[in-house]
Amino acid sequence: MANTLTLIRIALILPLVICLMQDALVWRWLAVGLFVLAGISDFLDGFIARRTQTTSALGAALDPIADKLLTAAVLLMLIADGTLTGFDMILGLIMILREIWISGLREALAGRTPLVVTALAKWKTAAQFLALGFLLMPVTSLSREAGIFFLWAAAALTIWTGAQYTHLAIGQLSGKSGR
Repeated sequence: MANTLTLIRIALILPLVICLMQDALVWRWLAVGLFVLAGISDFLDGFIARRTQTTSALGAALDPIADKLLTAAVLLMLIADGTLTGFDMILGLIMILREIWISGLREALAGRTPLVVTALAKWKTAAQFLALGFLLMPVTSLSREAGIFFLWAAAALTIWTGAQYTHLAIGQLSGKSGR
């Protein structure tokens, strides 16, 4: 059940992007609804897996991939439609690049001690989802300000957790503890 929710989250990305490509306000709100549904599925899949004691290596691999795909797709669409410009656009790019970087480190560590998702990284994901949810809303000063606030918070956590994971991975890859 948990992995099914994760796969549903991945499947929601394309319809969400298609909604964002439309001009009518109703499509934007539909995109917001799909994003909220995806965010809820992110919480529920882990909760259900832990609650039913059905955590798996597949779920542990799929969940962060689903998060990264969703986040990158929405950030790219917000950049493409002009919602994110200037330095805010650079923050989005930093988030995308960090996700690719960490995925590469995880790949390099295959067969070794994995990079375990930290509580701070979960807060990073929550801040990203809040930022993107607000930024997806039709623009009002409140939604824009809230979105940018959480975008900056997410970017700070992105850089911090990226540095932590990099330090640990370099330690493991060089034969040192990394701590």
